[in-house]
Amino acid sequence: METGILYIVATPIGNLGDITHRAVEILKKVDLIVCEDTRTSRKLLEHYGITTATMSFYQNVRSGGATKPVPKTEKIITEITSGKNVALITDAGTPGISDPGNQLVAAAVAAGIVAIPVPGASSLTTLISVAGIDLTRFVFLGFPPHKKGRETFFKEVMAFRFPVIYLESPHRLMKNLELLKSLAPEKNVILGRELTKMFEEIVRGNVDDVLTYFKENPNKIKGEIVIISYK
Repeated sequence: METGILYIVATPIGNLGDITHRAVEILKKVDLIVCEDTRTSRKLLEHYGITTATMSFYQNVRSGGATKPVPKTEKIITEITSGKNVALITDAGTPGISDPGNQLVAAAVAAGIVAIPVPGASSLTTLISVAGIDLTRFVFLGFPPHKKGRETFFKEVMAFRFPVIYLESPHRLMKNLELLKSLAPEKNVILGRELTKMFEEIVRGNVDDVLTYFKENPNKIKGEIVIISYK
């Protein structure tokens, strides 16, 4: 029996129209779709009439920010080696960027399974495309730590001479902007929130300007957030 294929499929980051024809075709024809959260993915799958079986695949986080191995990895690898084709999708965007997809791909590669990328939306490249600054070289740092290591994270942001891109939660946005301001008040910020959605907004200015804007508009501290910090 031939080993199956693992497809890494990008999905929309908000606007359901931002998915490729190829992605829809693959999600319809594979034997199993592995989702970061099946409840989140259901809206997209139902919108495109995709009835393929699904399985959840999420990342456990210990206190302090450390991660446990993702459950079900071995089961998914067994499904593929038994001949099934499997697609991996995340809650939004391209799998493997600040989500557990990289662990599944690593396990697949170790098992001799072919992993095929099906590119598409990404909040990272979406904001880069409208940044209007030189991003020939940049550093991507994912999400800042919740508590332990947070100050070290922003000292790294301050130290890089290239633009730094990171993701942010609305619950920690103000606290982390305050920390960035205290460590590097000269930094400029391009902040994108709710990208591709109805209330999409891009805020630009030095870190103090952006901090003041959200202090004056606390109702806008919501949604997925991507930040570019630069001099």
